Amino acid sequence: MDTAISSCLRSLPRAAWTYVRREPGTYIWLAILLVTSVVMKNLPPDDLARVLGNRSTNLHHLAEDPVRVLISSAFWLAGGGWITYFISFNIFHVPAERWLGTLRWLCVVVIGHVGATYLSEGVLYWAIRHGHAPASAVDTLDIGVSYGLAGVIAVLTYRIAPPWRYLYVAAVLAFFAVPLFIDLNFTAIGHFTAALLGLGCYPLVRSRKGTWSPVEAVRRVRRMRAVS
Repeated sequence: MDTAISSCLRSLPRAAWTYVRREPGTYIWLAILLVTSVVMKNLPPDDLARVLGNRSTNLHHLAEDPVRVLISSAFWLAGGGWITYFISFNIFHVPAERWLGTLRWLCVVVIGHVGATYLSEGVLYWAIRHGHAPASAVDTLDIGVSYGLAGVIAVLTYRIAPPWRYLYVAAVLAFFAVPLFIDLNFTAIGHFTAALLGLGCYPLVRSRKGTWSPVEAVRRVRRMRAVS
């Protein structure tokens, strides 16, 4: 028994490395987010506000230095804690990157992040111009990974086998649409837009083979248990 346990423990690092290297983009991103999360916890409030403000994809920065803030804003968390995102990345980004490959997965992330940022900030700009939002909203804090995540969550629709696909996409659209009716703001608009953009990435994913069925997954687990 002790020998079996020792062998299992020795094999864990190798198994973990094998798992991680199949999705390098996701885990490099998570590693950077872990570092920035530690930095956020240790910065004084005033310094933290300045650091995040300099990386915000607000209207002011999008007009002056869009590339820098679009990249840098994706490496800081707006809230929820790193562990929360570690779990969500493993649920959504890991299977998406494994299925699509790193390059196509990254394209979906960028489309969701950039597209939703510009559309949501565009709506905010319209609101400011028409007196529905204060002029100070040009400096509204807008950072985080959630737009890219929303795009990936939506694109996984095409990975799921029918009829479960239709239930999944209905749940995704409902999840991102409900906030529009509860508290309409640029963030809610951004999340819903990112989900629509993810669904619009079908041309990027249509050549990828294989679908996932929850029923087949359950049957596979039962067969494994029966054999063991």
